[in-house]
Amino acid sequence: MEITVVIPVYNEEGNVKPLYKRVKKELERITPSHEILFIDDGSRDRTLENIEKIIGTDDRVRAITFSRNFGKATALSVGFKNAKGRIIFTMDGDLQDDPKEFKRFLRELEKGYDVISGWKFHRKDPLGKTLPSKVFNYLIRKMTGVNVHDSNCGFKVYRKEVVEMVDVYGEFHRYIPIIARWRGFRVGEIKVTHHRRASGRSKYGMERLAKGFLDLLTISFLTKYGRSPMYLFGAMTFLTFSLSVIGTMWTLMDALLSITGIEWVFGLGSLMLFLSSLTFLSLGLISEMLLLVSGHERMTRNHYREIKRAR
Repeated sequence: MEITVVIPVYNEEGNVKPLYKRVKKELERITPSHEILFIDDGSRDRTLENIEKIIGTDDRVRAITFSRNFGKATALSVGFKNAKGRIIFTMDGDLQDDPKEFKRFLRELEKGYDVISGWKFHRKDPLGKTLPSKVFNYLIRKMTGVNVHDSNCGFKVYRKEVVEMVDVYGEFHRYIPIIARWRGFRVGEIKVTHHRRASGRSKYGMERLAKGFLDLLTISFLTKYGRSPMYLFGAMTFLTFSLSVIGTMWTLMDALLSITGIEWVFGLGSLMLFLSSLTFLSLGLISEMLLLVSGHERMTRNHYREIKRAR
């Protein structure tokens, strides 16, 4: 299989049929070796019924359905595991992504990239979605060092070997390009056309934004210290221990010279800093032990690829 298009959908009964027609039309222009994989994330409307009708007319369409709503990350993870194509597109099921961009994605991929992320440069969404997204994407770029302008965009293309190494959960689907860059893959970006939602309701909300921020902290930690957590915890140990030593010296001086008369406050603070240093040291040692038990080679999985002679 050449190309798989993975489309997670949740309560998109009015969009799946026109989306299928648009995607199918563009795929036929590119290659006959393709498939469309719908992931129904526990829809409560007629989304699954409409997908089943499509499957009845096209053997290149497959679908996986969940018993309840598990979220986009889980839907994509299952889609990646079941995709047969060596090139995998992901796009949203709300008709806001334009399948006419497929060829542009592929041309960019041919330049040697492993992941191409879409950038909704002229986004057709209300300010309540676009403004938090811009702030969030700015934080992502600053905290991870990966210059992707629109991590929230679901319109992306991957080589098969990239998605084989990605474990997606929580809100991690938006950070796949960052994880891929961390793994050593080449990540590119193109500006894509974005349409207004034709029907249905947006699934975006403040809850997703909060979860995404927590996952950002996790990703930032893993990309910087995932292979050597002691570097972080060791630095925190050194800092808190040094402050506790300084605090202890000041406490003794205050007790002898009666500078402030509240030396017990500084003494208590110094003790808490010392205990904190022991805590950070313990966390660092435990993290290194966990890595040793699980195997450091798991952290370098897919950091390398064999180059074979072309036939």
